[in-house]
Amino acid sequence: MVSDLTKVGTGRFVKNKIKIGSKKMEKMAVISVTIYQSPCGVLRLGECEGRVCLCDWLERKHRMAVDNRLRKRLNGDFKEQSTPLLERVVRELDEYFAGIRREFDIPLQLAGTAFQQDVWNAILSIPYGKTRTYKEIAEYIGSPQSVRAVANATGANALSILIPCHRIVGSDGTLTGYAGGLPAKRHLLTLETAGQ
Repeated sequence: MVSDLTKVGTGRFVKNKIKIGSKKMEKMAVISVTIYQSPCGVLRLGECEGRVCLCDWLERKHRMAVDNRLRKRLNGDFKEQSTPLLERVVRELDEYFAGIRREFDIPLQLAGTAFQQDVWNAILSIPYGKTRTYKEIAEYIGSPQSVRAVANATGANALSILIPCHRIVGSDGTLTGYAGGLPAKRHLLTLETAGQ
């Protein structure tokens, strides 16, 4: 990794990281990140090249693994800064927590394997205020034997709330693990149930 300097504005220079490839040099993308204080925990929001790639619990168990996956898949690095898109995410989250918004209208960047993306897209189909089991998601994507893999893909979701993995419950209807913790999951499900 080397750096170059790009002139911006009046005589200021910004350092750009450049990844040395076999034949060409490629600039790393910027993943703009900011913090959002929700009623049930702190979320880290991020966007890269006009698509939201991160809406995840700051204090989650596998925070570093999620961040590293985003860096690798998006060929980027994090920069603390707000953007118009992140401000829009904040507005839509505020509306969601106020019980006004049921669906998000934000372009998403799914940074995962093809299987993970299939699972996340299936989760996006779960209606507001409803729940599904891991088994139902596995069947929905045409892989009924992959319940455990579906659970792992759900746990790797970097877009909590926007991809509503809080709507996934155990086969007996009980609340199961959640990156934001079970109290946050309970809060989100209660919010949605009350809004119906």
